[in-house]
Amino acid sequence: MPEIITLFQQNSTLFVTCFSLFGLIIGSFLNVVIYRLPKMMEQDWRQQCQELCNPDTKSNTVSVKYNLITPRSACPNCNKLISGIENIPVLSYLFLKGKCKECKSLISPRYPAVELISALLLGLIASKFGFSTTTLAASLFALSLLTLACIDLDTHLLPDDITLPLLWIGLIFNLDHGFTDLQTAVIGAAVGYLILWIVFWTFKLLTGKEGMGYGDFKMLAAIGAWFGWTMIPAVILLASLIGSIVGIIMIVFAKQGKNIPIPFGPYLAIGGMASLFWGKQLSQLYFGG
Repeated sequence: MPEIITLFQQNSTLFVTCFSLFGLIIGSFLNVVIYRLPKMMEQDWRQQCQELCNPDTKSNTVSVKYNLITPRSACPNCNKLISGIENIPVLSYLFLKGKCKECKSLISPRYPAVELISALLLGLIASKFGFSTTTLAASLFALSLLTLACIDLDTHLLPDDITLPLLWIGLIFNLDHGFTDLQTAVIGAAVGYLILWIVFWTFKLLTGKEGMGYGDFKMLAAIGAWFGWTMIPAVILLASLIGSIVGIIMIVFAKQGKNIPIPFGPYLAIGGMASLFWGKQLSQLYFGG
């Protein structure tokens, strides 16, 4: 093990390559989280509702164990179990030509896309921060944002199971001046949450409608916990700008109605990624100096 660490420290190209390949494997697991976590949340909500509505009634049905590990991955169309050879990141998708081996139903291209994006993110992070604890922390942050963005696109949910641990890990990492000092990080978490909370209630009081969800508050708070309050304005500006452009494109070209909600999480994720890679430049551009 010490020899491998020394090799990675001395050969940055090798480290970046290996870390990128590791990103492919992690991306495959992220696909499982993106697909299963919302279903696990729904299952939990149904159970809670049943207990609240019928507190004295015990269900005789045995629920099937369903989590990130159990049961094994299977085709959602024909329920054929996916073998190990069919679960190799990217390569299996290409070999199967994007179709289930059994029923020939199409496999979403998002699966290899998430794997490739994970590999790209980890490669860029390894290149920027080198062989260090900062690389591990930054990788956790980036992969969490990628997962949140995909879940929000699918379900308009930003699970507390990801946003809240991400917030606390950011504060803990900044105890030793990781990306910023602890005071700036704590203020960043508070400001991130409160800004969108104020926007939410202002919009609701004026229109009677909810313009975003509480998950957006927590996600921006997590970004603030990692990079401090000085990054919040730039993240909001960047997320709003990209979100507006995408929204206009969808209305004009995709004929999507104006009242159809657009998830804000993916755009916050883009702002968070920008903070990770170009935080100082964005902060200087926004505040000057």
